[in-house]
Amino acid sequence: MEAALLVLPNFALIVAGLALARGFDYGRDFWSGLEKLVYFVLFPALLFRSLAAARIDLAAAGVLVGAAAAFTGAALGLSLLAGPLLGLERRFLAAGSQCGYRFNTYIALAVAGSLFGNAGVALVALILGAMIPLANFAAVAVLARHGERGFVAELVRHPLVVSSLAGFAWNAAGLRLPGFADQTLSLLGQSSLPAGLLCVGAAMRLEGGASGREAAAHAWWLAVKLVATPAIAWALARGLGVAGMEARVLILCAAVPTATNAYILAVRMTGDGRAVATQVTVGTVLSMATLPFWLSV
Repeated sequence: MEAALLVLPNFALIVAGLALARGFDYGRDFWSGLEKLVYFVLFPALLFRSLAAARIDLAAAGVLVGAAAAFTGAALGLSLLAGPLLGLERRFLAAGSQCGYRFNTYIALAVAGSLFGNAGVALVALILGAMIPLANFAAVAVLARHGERGFVAELVRHPLVVSSLAGFAWNAAGLRLPGFADQTLSLLGQSSLPAGLLCVGAAMRLEGGASGREAAAHAWWLAVKLVATPAIAWALARGLGVAGMEARVLILCAAVPTATNAYILAVRMTGDGRAVATQVTVGTVLSMATLPFWLSV
């Protein structure tokens, strides 16, 4: 119950974003501009500052990163299994399967901040800093036959990867942030979480016209993302003796719904984002129930 109450304001902002996008004529350009601001400026500032100032236990962090890589790999395998099981068309599989193992960074960071403050944000940033390249590698590898850019080009342009690596390097060098820079990054980071959640809500929409096989694929990927993956993370935490905040953050990273930018990648590399749009919307709605459950287990 406590986890649900703490997570609720984050989902309230998502609903607010949906209502604002549907009820007011801001235009798609407004939301596109806000998404770019969050993605390229606000969230990188939050990640860099959180990691630069965090106290990082490398041994413990290594266990969490290894566990995150394990459940991401398992989710990838389960997601791709939908292809042969359901006889899916290759392009639909390539676009939709990424929804089973990619994760919504905005929701993960916002919920971690609500539950654990700056320490939780730093730990999520550390785990996601390792997971983002892995998830992007998998997604781009599956979609690459339809795209023009390869994995390396995608990765070096990823602002969340770059800011996470820069923050970790700053921390490892033992440097301190100057007061002015720290306050500036703090202000940018504070605005990133509500803005990011509003963007998640604004991006929600359903795409109709799915066939029976495609509907079954949607159900499969939702089950992988919201049930199987967090269950694997929970089992890994128990098996590795991870407890407390570290265990809950690990499960949080596994239990959040799929990334909204998966739609952008699918459209850019296959020209078809229908499967992803549906997964993002339905998965985000369902996670309002599943995420508090997993955080309370």
